[in-house]
Amino acid sequence: QVQLVESGGGLVQAGGSLRLSCAFSGRTFSTFVMSWFRQAPGKEREFIAAINWSGSATYSEDSAKGRFTISRDNAKNTAYLQINSLKPEDTAVYYCASTWRASPRREDEFPYWGQGTQVTVSS
Repeated sequence: QVQLVESGGGLVQAGGSLRLSCAFSGRTFSTFVMSWFRQAPGKEREFIAAINWSGSATYSEDSAKGRFTISRDNAKNTAYLQINSLKPEDTAVYYCASTWRASPRREDEFPYWGQGTQVTVSS
């Protein structure tokens, strides 16, 4: 069974940066597409970005382009989300998710989820 564990969240001032990590175990990491979602207080969970099995291709929501970068290290079984120029509206619980499906974007396409890591951005 796939297990995902996020880390790297915390309290940061606006303008700062964070790198979130997602440790993967239970299956062969390089055969899974990895993705990041977030859920702000009172809002639905939203897709941020995804990366393919080898790391050669990524795609993201238009709102995430420029400040959010997804990456992976298959040797470490870990996916990452780099967030730069953080804004108070980035405050949310950030989740990583994985699937074997190609080019996923919807929540229901991801069978495996982590428990989330809280990111709080102060103004």
